[in-house]
Amino acid sequence: QVQLVESGGGLVQPGGSLRLSCAVSGFTLRSTAMRWYRQAPGKERELVAGISSADGSTGYADSVKGRFTISRDNAKNTVYLQMNSLKPEDTAVYSCNAHWRSIDYWGQGTQVTVSS
Repeated sequence: QVQLVESGGGLVQPGGSLRLSCAVSGFTLRSTAMRWYRQAPGKERELVAGISSADGSTGYADSVKGRFTISRDNAKNTVYLQMNSLKPEDTAVYSCNAHWRSIDYWGQGTQVTVSS
């Protein structure tokens, strides 16, 4: 059974940092790319970052480039999103995603709120 479980969200002041985790079960990270998305109230879901399965290459939305870092720990089968220099506009529900064997899998999401 495939499961993606996010954790690490919370309330943080502008300029602060958070690290999100996405623990994966049911397949290994070596078998597919992983992505982080976010959705703010009243807005469309936005692709934030992705990491490939083959060589670990990464890509980022322009809005987070230079502030966010996606990484993976194959031994723990977990993907991370390190978020630094957070801004109020980063407030959203963050979800990890995998497209594996033609099926899209999503975690339940974790709320990130950036506010003073």
